[in-house]
Amino acid sequence: MNWDLLDFLVFGAMIAALLIIVLIARRTSRDRSYRFAMAIAAVGGFLVAWVNGAVGIIGNEENDANLLFFGVLAVAGIGALLARFRAAGMAMALSATAAAQVAVAIVAIALGLGESSPVWPQGLLLMTAVFTGLWLFSAWLFSKAAKRERRLFRE
Repeated sequence: MNWDLLDFLVFGAMIAALLIIVLIARRTSRDRSYRFAMAIAAVGGFLVAWVNGAVGIIGNEENDANLLFFGVLAVAGIGALLARFRAAGMAMALSATAAAQVAVAIVAIALGLGESSPVWPQGLLLMTAVFTGLWLFSAWLFSKAAKRERRLFRE
């Protein structure tokens, strides 16, 4: 694949978004679990967008069904904003993101959206397991950070 100017601009925007999220994490909390959770979520989002744009998760990159994964990223982004980046809310937002990831896979399999792919549906199931694991691990770390916050608040 030959990259054109738009490809470089999109990739640059993705890197910038990743860095902004890391900076938000540094300013929001000193808790290592929180910062690690935010980094995992940011890298997960970056990878979903990158893999989806480069080769596609459902079928190939030209399959319009792949746009559903931007809905998964929207769940994460909107959830983070609603949580105001606080640890307990972020745990819920990343849990919802994991549920959205699984929901996209269920819909894609039920509707046969990637049947033309030679690795259908194993490829989708593998990617769903990997990304769902990232979202849930991040949610667990945010939950751990929220427990520490509550403990510190009581003292």
